[in-house]
Amino acid sequence: MAGNIFGTLERARFIFRDTLKTIEHLVKLKVDPVEVLKRPWKFTGMPKALWNVMPRKVSTGPVLARETNILSLPQLKSWPQDGGGYITLPQVYTESIEKPGFALSNLGMYRVQLSGGNYKPDEEVGLHYQIHRGIGYHHAQAIQADVPLKVNVFVGGPPAMTIAAIMPLPEELPEISFAGVLAGHRIHMIERPNGLPILAEADFCLTGFIDPERQLPEGPFGDHLGYYSLAHDFPVLKVEKVYHRENAIWPFTTVGRPPQEDTVFGTFIQELTAPLVPTVFTGVHEVNAVDASGVHPLLLAIGSERYVPYAEKREPQEIITCGLLLLGTSQTSLSKYVIICAKEDNPSLSTHDIPTFFKHILERADWKRDLHFITRTTMDTLDYSGISLNQGSKLVLAVAGPKQKELGNNLPADLSLPNGFKRPTVFAPGIVVIQGQPHGRGRDEHDPTLEKMGVFLEQSGGLSKFPLIVVVDDSEFTVRSWENFLWVTFTRSDPATDIYGEGAFTHCKHWGCRGSLIIDARLKTYHAPPLEDAPEVEKRVDGLGAPGGPLHGII
Repeated sequence: MAGNIFGTLERARFIFRDTLKTIEHLVKLKVDPVEVLKRPWKFTGMPKALWNVMPRKVSTGPVLARETNILSLPQLKSWPQDGGGYITLPQVYTESIEKPGFALSNLGMYRVQLSGGNYKPDEEVGLHYQIHRGIGYHHAQAIQADVPLKVNVFVGGPPAMTIAAIMPLPEELPEISFAGVLAGHRIHMIERPNGLPILAEADFCLTGFIDPERQLPEGPFGDHLGYYSLAHDFPVLKVEKVYHRENAIWPFTTVGRPPQEDTVFGTFIQELTAPLVPTVFTGVHEVNAVDASGVHPLLLAIGSERYVPYAEKREPQEIITCGLLLLGTSQTSLSKYVIICAKEDNPSLSTHDIPTFFKHILERADWKRDLHFITRTTMDTLDYSGISLNQGSKLVLAVAGPKQKELGNNLPADLSLPNGFKRPTVFAPGIVVIQGQPHGRGRDEHDPTLEKMGVFLEQSGGLSKFPLIVVVDDSEFTVRSWENFLWVTFTRSDPATDIYGEGAFTHCKHWGCRGSLIIDARLKTYHAPPLEDAPEVEKRVDGLGAPGGPLHGII
């Protein structure tokens, strides 16, 4: 077994050092097709790169050297309450039922449970795929046709396949084609009569099919938001064969609260795709799916505000459209909070300088106009803050115009709070974190104590210089770092259910507030439990890296 293969950004760049320039040139061609006419000498490698787009069909390969069974595979469990052994770096390959072949294939990193639960030992495994994934379209076709969906699960092999499996590519671009360009060679796929092609250089391959009528509970499993994803019904994969190469390596990753190895995946992918953002999202200059928040809960963006350039009073218009576009396209559609501002207000602002970005937003925010909710919509499968699995709300917070207020840095000496709220702490300019009592409401319910706080603040005016108030279970933990603040605030709240306000109002179905915005970021009674460290495991691993240990100098 090998973990942390992509453990640093420098390592990821090193692995693909021979092809990164090629990817960069392809991106430039997408952004500016005329570039090849301006500087043709820079694109001499393009014919070879385009040749590598098409996988190469072969008759055999190293992966077919040996056969084994499911229970002989490594049964990795990352966290104490994991429901069984899992493949944490799978490459799940499927093809369209209606149009088989590479052109409409999908390669995705969908969790595979090898043991535990109610699966038939050594015969079945669980297949967990989140909402808005390419395999879902193939599965829907198979269900409609009432036929099993053929599936191959690859483990190991070319590193480019691992990256391709998590790339947010357009539907018309198969991941396996991108893998060929990133690898610098055509991906070798073994042709199989009446079956899906197999990755020739994979270390392992599980072949099988999904029965259209069979589902079983999968999970629980520690996920990248930092919580357990609970047991839910997901498809069952009937395994027919398990192949592996000689001296096979089993790559794995640790899945948990960021930062982890998938932080490197995300940063590397954002580096590759950053120049494409304006071409995919008209009017958007930059985005940052914030890793510390678990990626999908929080998306920061900078867009253009050009709709009415002659207006005396600038306010959000075009950037609202940009925010909605982000929620309607590609993987950014899974975002829960989209916070977007206008580039014209500060051309040097970056979404990656998070403290400065929040300060810019709060200095200009007008909570009477800038909050745009989308309720009862599809949500990230791993996010349990909504009203049910895959369902919750989203918020576009769009801010434009000149600075409106000075932000507070110190609490008023005479500050008082309603009963049950304590330990107010200034976290950053304009942001106060307050500790509340444990949450005691049901799912899809407002908490009247938070509504009363809004009324109390309106009457007292004690926090008028703090546009954002976050109520948490542990204020000391939350204010310890930006990482803690972002994780607590945006993974533990659903916009429609958990946002309150000082002087709150609803006018023609538009919600806003005249004073501070209040986010209830306490753990709710219906949330999945957060992951907790296992000290005995950490101690054992630390021992491996101690002087005299087998991993001394490595970890």
